[in-house]
Amino acid sequence: MEPLKKVTGVVAPLDRANVDTDQVIPKQFLKRIKRTGFGEFAFFNWRYLEDGVPNPDFILNKAVYQGAPILVSGPNFGSGSSREHAPWALKEYGFVAVIAPSFGDIFRNNCFQNGMAPIILSQAGVDTIMARALRNPGYSLTVDVEGQCVYDDEGFSESFTMEPFRRESLVKGLDEIERSLQNNEAITEFEQAHPARW
Repeated sequence: MEPLKKVTGVVAPLDRANVDTDQVIPKQFLKRIKRTGFGEFAFFNWRYLEDGVPNPDFILNKAVYQGAPILVSGPNFGSGSSREHAPWALKEYGFVAVIAPSFGDIFRNNCFQNGMAPIILSQAGVDTIMARALRNPGYSLTVDVEGQCVYDDEGFSESFTMEPFRRESLVKGLDEIERSLQNNEAITEFEQAHPARW
């Protein structure tokens, strides 16, 4: 994974609560066996009309949000089924941080596993960010994973907490396999001694 210490960029506002993983990546697109190719289908049922034309009323279709690295949304983001394809789709779409008052637990864990930062802020903090992003398309924000703080140039700042293990993994760009390989010498030593013990 790529290290994720800090990201500054445009905030894409998705002012909806209970956005579940089927809305993030609909089930008909789960047939691929690789982790790639899902970004174009993120929020598919909202992004496109029935004839396949981009929906002009869906906020993320606005040009200003193309390539935005930060998504802000309502409570219980990523609820529903445990599909890991949801963070795959969001990351390939361009998001590296998602801010919400709460997340589905499995979705949140899957974000960490895939090098994305799911940031839990207070409802008041999320409301402030959402309002500024909706009022001023192109509104920018900084998510400092290492310093555990979110702030903008307009005076907003709010700290967040993240499990030390998760924060270190993001900052150093380590998934679980890479973390395990940091103990390669101990693993090799154990494996060499194991047959003799049994």
